[in-house]
Amino acid sequence: MLAALRVAVAWATVLAFAWFGKGWLGDLSQPVFAGGLFAWLLAVIVWAAFGVVHEAEELAHRLGEPLGTLVLTLAIVIIEVALISAVMLSAKDAPTLGRDTMFAVLMIVLNGVVGLGLLVGGLRHHQQRYNLQGASAFLSVIIPLTTIALIIPNFTSSTSDGTLTKLQAVTFSVFTLALYGVFLLIQTGRHSEFFLDAETPDAEAPASTPAASAGGIAKHLGLMLANVLPIVILAKSLAAILDHGIAALGAPSALGGVLIAAIVFTPEGISALKAVARNELQRAINLCLGAATSTVGLTVPAVLAISLLTGQTVVLGLKPTEMTLLAVTLILSTQTFSGSRTTVLEGAVHLVLFFVYLVLIFSP
Repeated sequence: MLAALRVAVAWATVLAFAWFGKGWLGDLSQPVFAGGLFAWLLAVIVWAAFGVVHEAEELAHRLGEPLGTLVLTLAIVIIEVALISAVMLSAKDAPTLGRDTMFAVLMIVLNGVVGLGLLVGGLRHHQQRYNLQGASAFLSVIIPLTTIALIIPNFTSSTSDGTLTKLQAVTFSVFTLALYGVFLLIQTGRHSEFFLDAETPDAEAPASTPAASAGGIAKHLGLMLANVLPIVILAKSLAAILDHGIAALGAPSALGGVLIAAIVFTPEGISALKAVARNELQRAINLCLGAATSTVGLTVPAVLAISLLTGQTVVLGLKPTEMTLLAVTLILSTQTFSGSRTTVLEGAVHLVLFFVYLVLIFSP
């Protein structure tokens, strides 16, 4: 009943903006009216995103791990890419949005969610175990992907402003997709056991019959798509209000990327924290590190493709302070997931880095 109501509300909002959206978005000079539209769209998009998470979790029980978590991660990242693309195509002047959103996702996921999760898990369960091979596989892909996308553009001699040449944009996109594709093959194929709880590798195996599983999978996949599509469609309207609001308030441009990352990854973050509370650290790691991997693996080719097709300038290179924070985060993540157990200490350190990131948004 709740799932049907959620889908109905989302699609009713889509129809409302299809009919009246042009007029509503034509004049956003009234702060109360613009704020009301933003609150409406934000509420619907977040509620639909929770619907995506719910259906993906149902699929996870039927598909087992790591496929279940991968479905959720890909659905969330597709929403993120849709929001970024909508802002870039509507604003026509958002050269750093892709970079800011990717960096925000990395900080929110690798420091905020991981830090809070390890802190809560450590307080509740003292020490938590996970599969070291899976975490190492994630980090072995995250490190080169983030370096290629967010650091190397600052040090190429062909450009001097953190951008890429056409040749670099095409080849880097191909390299990124190729590496991400190889990782997916490893995650879902030959070494899928890396991403299962080392002590209970069969805990997530589907328990229903093949026929029932097929019917359940089709149902929940359909409901998940029914929740994803309204988010993608409404993204352009939300982007227009978001862009207007940031300009009107004189807020930092990076705030747009932070808001997109927060909107998209809040439901998945809550899902990861719930998993930690249930002492399912491996699932939480699959969600968090998988989100970081998929974000860079899919967002970089998307924003570079928009740049090549529309002629927009895309700045990927991070600022010096951000590069430093990213480097420390990657080193710390490698250290955190270098053993088979985690404690409160790792969570506290990650949270400190997250708070530093929040301060630097408003006081760079």
